[in-house]
Amino acid sequence: MSELFHDHLISIRNDLQPGDVGYIIYLHGILYAHEQGWDHTFDAYVAIPLAEFAKSHSSRERIWIAEKEGKIVGSVAIVKFSEKEAQLRWLLLDPEVRGQGLGRRLVEESLNFCRKVEYSSVFLWTVDTLPVAAMLYKSAGFKQTEELTHVLWGSVVTEVRYELALK
Repeated sequence: MSELFHDHLISIRNDLQPGDVGYIIYLHGILYAHEQGWDHTFDAYVAIPLAEFAKSHSSRERIWIAEKEGKIVGSVAIVKFSEKEAQLRWLLLDPEVRGQGLGRRLVEESLNFCRKVEYSSVFLWTVDTLPVAAMLYKSAGFKQTEELTHVLWGSVVTEVRYELALK
């Protein structure tokens, strides 16, 4: 499905194609290194579970990949945590497509999917230095439930857990 986001045609697909996993890891690595100062260990944090997802995801899991002119500019995924609980992972937008409603669209689609496959709740982990993402999550109904500060990815990071009850 393709949609116009502020005069730019962006398509969203759910199938993984050769190179997608590596490119999504790369995007996370370079963007968060630049914007948050994180080191190469963040790449591994994204790479390991994303590779597992790519090898064997179930019908109750899905990825959304946003493309502009054939280039990946965003992603999000729903990963099964338990029979009743899903985890929202790997939400990322290239800076060139931020502020156009694409992040909201990806989150809404992922939550609609969670409802369709009958998860009772969905959670995510983010960091406190991403206020725009936090606003998006809160506007979708997520509530903050936990906060942990520790050394991670070459920095002192405060991770924040958000949860949303679906039923």
